[in-house]
Amino acid sequence: MYHKVKAYIEKYHMLDEKDKVIVGVSGGADSICLLFMLIQLKKEMGLSVEAVHVHHGLREKTADADAVYVKKVCKELGIGLRLYYEDVKSFALHNKMSEEEAGRYVRRRIFKEVQQEAGATKIALAHHQNDNAETLLWNLCRGCSLKGMGGIAPVDGVFIRPLLCLKREEIESYLVNRGISYCTDETNLEDGHTRNRIRNHVIPYLEEQVNERAVSHMSETMEQMRQLWKYVESETTRYAARCIKVSKDQTRRVLLKAEFILVPEALRSYVLHECICQAAGGRKDIESVHTKMLSELLDNQVGRQARLPYGIVAVRRYEGIELRREGDGRPKDQNPEGLMKMRTLPRTSGKVIFPENPYTKWFDYDIIKNTVKIRHREPGDYITIDKNGKTQKLKQYFINEKIPQEERDRIWLIADGKHIMWIVGYRQNQQYQITENTRRILEIEFCGG
Repeated sequence: MYHKVKAYIEKYHMLDEKDKVIVGVSGGADSICLLFMLIQLKKEMGLSVEAVHVHHGLREKTADADAVYVKKVCKELGIGLRLYYEDVKSFALHNKMSEEEAGRYVRRRIFKEVQQEAGATKIALAHHQNDNAETLLWNLCRGCSLKGMGGIAPVDGVFIRPLLCLKREEIESYLVNRGISYCTDETNLEDGHTRNRIRNHVIPYLEEQVNERAVSHMSETMEQMRQLWKYVESETTRYAARCIKVSKDQTRRVLLKAEFILVPEALRSYVLHECICQAAGGRKDIESVHTKMLSELLDNQVGRQARLPYGIVAVRRYEGIELRREGDGRPKDQNPEGLMKMRTLPRTSGKVIFPENPYTKWFDYDIIKNTVKIRHREPGDYITIDKNGKTQKLKQYFINEKIPQEERDRIWLIADGKHIMWIVGYRQNQQYQITENTRRILEIEFCGG
């Protein structure tokens, strides 16, 4: 089975020689199997491997036992371990999320933080074929795009999933045959979550009553869908370049040109989506209903309008559809500070939990050196990317995050001189994070999105 996983890793170019890998280890069969696979690869490829375990504070004694077990395994394998204790229940209540959703968010945040702090190149997760089958069925039942039918990707930025080529039964068999123990999360056997019901009832029914290779077939189909999506993406980019024009002045207006009529029917919704995203300077919350509004506007008379997310107004013109921020056309010397609201708050005692809000962030007021400004990028801009004070040029950050060149000049920045406090919609500066030493908090709300 090791050779199967190794071949899968090579197929998707998941790892390179001497990569530094962070691996999420819950103590369950999947993550323990992944850890042992990486240990074997470590010897062959000169990898550096470090484990991360997140205690969610939900299952009391069993969760404590999981943490103890992971410590024991990592010690025996000579692997460094970072153990985190998080109050997921409180976080979920505060942010009006399900505990399942909150757990995923907290884990992903911690993995990214560790990756930055440790200078790791990859984050390895233990998703397998059964997880992917659950995801596909879940996406289909909720409604999804072509991209959603691709399920969980083997590689997603720094995240890699080497076990997506294996079924759950293969993983458990591998561990049993080698006498490797693992923990069992009893909540996975309960039917309280939709995913659990799919896992415990739907997939077994499909394998028993429809086709015993149902999970494998779904995995093969998802791989085909991911390949198809890559093609659709490339074609969308090609047609978007022909019929979407972005102004180079301060307004940064977007024009969907009349050439849109040449776009094949199957690609039109994707090109319209790209058009809105370019006008918005981001992709979050742009949905099919918005592309439909833009499509319907094409059939309307000149002068008709439609309102879209991020304060965008789409106007039918003779030459096509113009998309602009509401209020664009204001005098060029108007102060962009109107795009943000600020207030200072006293730092209260005890642990402070801030809600996850893409357009409101909180900063340590007392370390700010200059007048806080909202602007677009300038030469010399930089951001602190970890708690140790490591900095990175803004240009390099954009490159690393694969942000398209045409989007970079439209992204709003909250700046303390040349030091970027917040890349709106993307990342907050680590240096300005609230700490125990913070006396005053600066709250900034971005009002342009």
